[in-house]
Amino acid sequence: MNKNGKSVLFLGKARDGHVDRAVEYCRRYFDAVQVFLGDWGDPRPAALDDARPDLIISYLSRWIVAPPLLSRAKLAINFHPGPPEYPGYGCNNFAVYEGADQFGTTCHHMAPQIDTGPIIAVARFPLLPGDTGGTLLLRTYDYQLVLFYDVVGRLIRGEDLPSAPDRWGRKPFTRRQFEALGQITPDMSAAEVARRRMAMDVSALRRGN
Repeated sequence: MNKNGKSVLFLGKARDGHVDRAVEYCRRYFDAVQVFLGDWGDPRPAALDDARPDLIISYLSRWIVAPPLLSRAKLAINFHPGPPEYPGYGCNNFAVYEGADQFGTTCHHMAPQIDTGPIIAVARFPLLPGDTGGTLLLRTYDYQLVLFYDVVGRLIRGEDLPSAPDRWGRKPFTRRQFEALGQITPDMSAAEVARRRMAMDVSALRRGN
C-alpha cells in the first residue's frame, strides 16, 4: 500500500472505541503517526513541545493545543462533537436542555481559542424524543467518525479541504457553565428539574461505548 507521506500528530481521548478506529485509519494511510491519548486532568505530554508535524488531528482530545505547536504545523484540524450552534464544553447537554431540534458534529481549522476556527464541514442529525445528554452524545460520536473518514480521506487523496458556509453561533460553553447546569436547587420547578436531569443523564455512555 502506498501511504501518504505526511507526518501526523493525533491527540485524542483514552479508552474510546471511536478514537481507536480513527487512530487505526490514520496509521493505515499515513507514513508517520504519533499518538497521544488522555483523560481530563492528565498532564499535557512533554513531547508536544518539540513536535513538528505536517498535520495535527484533535479528536475528542482532552488537551488544548498551544499556539506554538499550532504555528509549527502545516495544518491543524479539530473534530468537535457538536454543531456550530453549540461550541465548547458539554454541548450535547446544553442542546438537550434547550430543546434543540437538531444537533451535529463539526470539523474545523484549529485556532488558539477553542471552537472558533474556520469551519471545514458539518454533519447534522435530528434529536429524538427522550434523548438524554448521553444518548445524544453516543449518536454524535457515530456521526463524527463518519465525518472524520470523509475529511481525512480527502487529505489522504491529496485533495483540498472544503470550506463550509456555517459560522460559530455563540461563545464556547465553559466548564463552569456545564457544572452550573448540573445543579438542582429547592426553588426550581418540577419542569426545570426534569430538563436538567435529562440533559445531564449520561448513563447511556456507560452502556454504549
